[in-house]
Amino acid sequence: MSTDDAKDPVEVVAGAVVDDLGRPGLLLAARRTEPPDLAGGWELPGGKVDPGESPVDALHRELAEELGVEVVVGDLVEGPLDRGRWPLGTAYAMSVFLAQITDGVPEPLEDHDELRWLPADDLYAVAWLPADLPIVRAIEALAADCRRFRQ
Repeated sequence: MSTDDAKDPVEVVAGAVVDDLGRPGLLLAARRTEPPDLAGGWELPGGKVDPGESPVDALHRELAEELGVEVVVGDLVEGPLDRGRWPLGTAYAMSVFLAQITDGVPEPLEDHDELRWLPADDLYAVAWLPADLPIVRAIEALAADCRRFRQ
């Protein structure tokens, strides 16, 4: 392993789970239970990409494991890093995709103790983890654009 490889961030994914990909009005937030320094903070559900797994496949797996749902994956929520990813500290880089539930009712099965659907005009009703705040702002802008252009 080269020194460059040692510095590569761990690849993670998250789902910006919305009620409607074409006209999002609600966003699903999940409250973490661990690790202790993140417990009680709200985030977009997701997790690590396994070796050999694509980000989209990882998202399907993570949302099934964490929430018990199947989804259709929409557009990437573009972030500032390479491949449109978002920084999570210096150790992780996260790809965030819009997603809509196609089967199941979301429940906090793993890593979370509460879920909450937030209306687009009240996305800050929970205490988002600091790394998720810029992502929520980007989702807010996307939702506003969808509402403006699809009336």
